[in-house]
Amino acid sequence: MIYIAVIGLSNYQIKAFQKAYGLNEQVELFSANSMQVFNRLTQNVQRELRNTLAQEPEKLEEREYLDKVNTELKSKYSYLIVRYNDEIVYSGNPEAAEGLYKMLPEYRDSEGSAVAGFYLDGQTQHLIKQMDFQPEKGVNASIFIITRMDDLMPEIKSMLTEMMLTGVLIILLTGVWLVIWVYHSIFQPIGKLQQATKNIRDGNLDFTLEAGDDDEIGQLCQDFEEMRIRLKESTEEKIQYDKENKELISNISHDLKTPITAIKGYVEGILDGVASSPEKLDKYIRTIYNKANDMDRLIDELMFYSKIDTNKIPYVFSKINVASYFGDCAEEVGLDMESRNIDLGYFNYVDEDVVVIADAEQLKRVINNIISNSVKYIDKKRGIINIRIRDDGDFIQVSIEDNGKGIAAKDLPTFSTASTARIRRETPRRAAAASGSPS
Repeated sequence: MIYIAVIGLSNYQIKAFQKAYGLNEQVELFSANSMQVFNRLTQNVQRELRNTLAQEPEKLEEREYLDKVNTELKSKYSYLIVRYNDEIVYSGNPEAAEGLYKMLPEYRDSEGSAVAGFYLDGQTQHLIKQMDFQPEKGVNASIFIITRMDDLMPEIKSMLTEMMLTGVLIILLTGVWLVIWVYHSIFQPIGKLQQATKNIRDGNLDFTLEAGDDDEIGQLCQDFEEMRIRLKESTEEKIQYDKENKELISNISHDLKTPITAIKGYVEGILDGVASSPEKLDKYIRTIYNKANDMDRLIDELMFYSKIDTNKIPYVFSKINVASYFGDCAEEVGLDMESRNIDLGYFNYVDEDVVVIADAEQLKRVINNIISNSVKYIDKKRGIINIRIRDDGDFIQVSIEDNGKGIAAKDLPTFSTASTARIRRETPRRAAAASGSPS
């Protein structure tokens, strides 16, 4: 930018210089050869003096003409000296040192001009243009155009000042732009990252970190935002897991109270003599036994869910006779349903010799969970639960239905009023394990 500004100012000042001094030739104001610039400034005056020497030499003896020429030269940082033999008859610069006159070149009778640089006073460099002529016989005359070259012209001084100011301004603007760029590109994103880190430290994950530009800092912000999202998801999953775990423990604790209360009630009935007949006593004892089994099942569920956390769920597959297995399940839960004033219906439509391969304990857990949910949500005075076993080709279909209050409309896409499990039956071609869950 500084280079472009210097070139632009140089071209502008050169054109202004040419216009001010009436020059047609291209000049180099910053050329190392400053003599070329000063030489061109006085070329027109030199040309005019030559014409005067050739056409009207008598005018050189007129003081008025010499003053006119000298005035023009002054505007070009020069002055005029006329010497006849060894006597100075005209000096356009009366302040010139006397020693300068003695150092002027001798008459050479060249009737031309000479251009050269001399240190006339030992310190200051001057440009001398000499034109020799003879106004009359025996008189050797010389005209000197002398230009002092030690001072810079106002145009050059102005240009140098403008260049310095322009350079300083460009540097300042560039510095300001760099500061703004560094702030927006580095410090501002780092500040956002620092604030995001404090939010995570304080446990606040509900914020968004914008990536910004697609550079290294932007990629870092994007990676940090992805880390925040995953951390938030992990935290939400943990919260949900803890909530479900507490709810599970609460439910199991509540469910444990039910068989304990029933056991206490039946034991008190026996102690109080309520079970007066052997049949009633046997019924009480079987009920107590079933409730104890329920407690054992709930304890097993606690152990089962603890194994789920460690991903170590055990499965033991064996051949199960469908009719015998589900008949025992229905008989086992029948007494409990009777005590709860719930009618349990068991309907087996499968042949006696049908066998499946499944984990009997896990399958029983599924059935008991479905029935427990049915019991929990039955809102009728007389509840009804039906268990239906059907042969569905390669599968055995187990359906558990109830007359409860049903499921909310918003949850229907996920659940149905009838809970159904399909178990692949054993065939000569293929034997498989339980392959269904409540839907």
